[in-house]
Amino acid sequence: MELYFIRHGQSENNANWGRDDYLESSDPELTEIGRTQAHYLGQFLAKNQARDESVCWNSQNRHGFGLTHLYTSLMVRAVDTGTSVSESTGLRLTAWPEIHEAGGIFSRIPEDEMAGLPGKTRTYFELNFPGLVLPDWLDENGWWNRPFEDKDARKPRAERVWKELLDRHGDRSGQPEHRVAFVSHGGFFMYLLTAALNVEMRRIEEFKHEFWFTMNNCGITHIGVKDGQVQVAYTNRTDFLPDELIT
Repeated sequence: MELYFIRHGQSENNANWGRDDYLESSDPELTEIGRTQAHYLGQFLAKNQARDESVCWNSQNRHGFGLTHLYTSLMVRAVDTGTSVSESTGLRLTAWPEIHEAGGIFSRIPEDEMAGLPGKTRTYFELNFPGLVLPDWLDENGWWNRPFEDKDARKPRAERVWKELLDRHGDRSGQPEHRVAFVSHGGFFMYLLTAALNVEMRRIEEFKHEFWFTMNNCGITHIGVKDGQVQVAYTNRTDFLPDELIT
């Protein structure tokens, strides 16, 4: 199995990061830059979708991607990015709600104290992203409807996602290899990567910060799993974007 973890395009929150006069959105949309990034991403993957199966060593995807499955979180910035990939490649875009960003959908109004919010409804997605395959349980009450997800819940969620990914798409004798793309989020990437590598998010006391793998908007990370071994081929690939679109 191969996993291609893709961060969404630039969101409104990303573009306004650090501004004192900006109130963050609980579920931000893509900016125009973000939509342009997603377009470049979709065109790049479509151009390189065909894969030369006669080549054994293709960790850098010089001989194509050959994606077989495409999933997205249900946060709008990811769905919009995934839709661009789906429309360009012809791959069906399927919701995987559990690959959402750390924290979930919650209020940014200070007096609300990060109260959980409903999230978008089935009608919203059907009207705005008709090609998205939604879970049967999603209705007009929204997909989140939970409290803020605290730090202690994030790594266990990532571990469950990793296990389910292997259960769904792990290599099986006599079956073609699955090559899965996740359109997800930078924070969740850290937790999923530590779950895949079976390492902890340890705080380095002398530097007073946790280690971090940078993921630019629309950056691609390639992780392979074969015979129980996890191989990180590359992280944060953005060479398909012009310099002015690196955010």
